[in-house]
Amino acid sequence: MGDVSATAPIDPSPLLTLPGAVPSPEDSADQAVAWHYGNPFGEQRDATSAAAVLDRSNRFVIAISGDERLTWLDTISSQQVQNLPDGMSAENLSLDINGRVEHHFVQTDLDGITWIDTEAANGPDLLAFLKKMVFWSKAEPREGHELAVLSVLGSDAHRVLEAAGAPTPEDVYAALPLEGGGFVRRMPWPGQNAFDLLVPRTSLTAWFKKLREQGATPAGTWTYEALRVESIRPRVGVDTDEKTIPHEVRWIGGVAELGAVHLSKGCYRGQETVARVHNLGRPPRHLVLLHLDGSADGRPETGDPVTAGGRTVGRLGTVVDHFELGPIALALIKRTIPAGTELVVGPCAASIDPDSIPNYDDVQAGRAAIDRLRGR
Repeated sequence: MGDVSATAPIDPSPLLTLPGAVPSPEDSADQAVAWHYGNPFGEQRDATSAAAVLDRSNRFVIAISGDERLTWLDTISSQQVQNLPDGMSAENLSLDINGRVEHHFVQTDLDGITWIDTEAANGPDLLAFLKKMVFWSKAEPREGHELAVLSVLGSDAHRVLEAAGAPTPEDVYAALPLEGGGFVRRMPWPGQNAFDLLVPRTSLTAWFKKLREQGATPAGTWTYEALRVESIRPRVGVDTDEKTIPHEVRWIGGVAELGAVHLSKGCYRGQETVARVHNLGRPPRHLVLLHLDGSADGRPETGDPVTAGGRTVGRLGTVVDHFELGPIALALIKRTIPAGTELVVGPCAASIDPDSIPNYDDVQAGRAAIDRLRGR
């Protein structure tokens, strides 16, 4: 699995030339797009209670044509997509043979083409894997650089999109075509009202300006990351490591279930681990939201160990300042660590948000069957 923070330079977005645009830090996974436009907390507020438009054109886009593209993709990925309707989307994963996460991507099928967008650093590897796995199937994956990703977030997003001449899908993961090419896709995160626009790259600046003129505040990746962390949605290579399995980071769930792994589909690479953990075990770690001590001298960094009583109990992921919650982070923590445990990460004290701990009260089907056989 690639580290999205360790990638070759990506061509800067043309939107970085707009007034007020502050580039993302050089060591950031989003170095090719704006970090903020001078008021990061105000941008976050507008992306919640008004509307904000964000440049995410550094996302790597793949296009797959061919009559068998969906049935073929279904056999090599974790999501059930063989019957994905036209105009619908899904989150999906590519796993290794041991069920560990290699790639996370969002796919949309529209007018005979499946569009995939994923992390910039990992995109070339994902495309190479897809090409290698075609064999005799009628599926033709290629780079889809002609489309670029924008996101519109906030309670006023519907009005802004409609005023700009864009449709607004009502259902989560639904997509509608844009006049002039591309499409709008509704997403369940980050925040309560999120839309992705995949627009012709040649029209990227025009679309950004049009949305801004209709009332959307220009916002940077700082805003997107803050709302993503608040939503407890992971990012491959930042909130995951080489051992991460889908159960640890909330990627279990089928189409329209806020997940990327369907538990009732046929064989695919890594399925054995997915089924075993789901039916018989529990994940060794889980993704939680941490609140960090903002008064500490310095900040921890992604990849730092999370400790309790001097013992390592987890790994730190995304660290970001949120306009309401203050300094927060995502972390993979051992499942057995109680919510009230005093944690330390880098120079900061940290605490687990108790509402972010997954519920493990369900009875697993495999475990229940074993108990019945044993007469329990």
